[in-house]
Amino acid sequence: MMSNYWPRAEEFSTHEHDLAFAPVWRAAPKVAVSSTLTQADWNTRVINTDVVEELTALKDGGAHLLLFGGSTLAGFLTEHQLIDEYQIFVHPVVLGGGKRVFTPQQRFDLTLVETRTFDSQVVLLRHERAD
Repeated sequence: MMSNYWPRAEEFSTHEHDLAFAPVWRAAPKVAVSSTLTQADWNTRVINTDVVEELTALKDGGAHLLLFGGSTLAGFLTEHQLIDEYQIFVHPVVLGGGKRVFTPQQRFDLTLVETRTFDSQVVLLRHERAD
């Protein structure tokens, strides 16, 4: 989704946010964790083996990583204590089901550091690991 939109965002949108963010996205170094992808464009490094070791090395090297992705990767990274901050966006839609993010059941302490409401609908809950 990201690589289909942001490289040519100006063709799809005239919104000021999109126009400001597109060049930032194109220039930013990116890391894709994938079991199927072997290469990617737009300044992207693909990691598909030794994920814990590779991401730990990046973090230890001072990289600030921002995760966009699905519940499987989030759960995996949580299990290996690789996530320092969780930003959960709550959308006012009742779906009645879905995929669990944190499986198997995991319990760990978090500290709420911020809440924010967008457009009087979507709510951000930002938590840090309480170590």
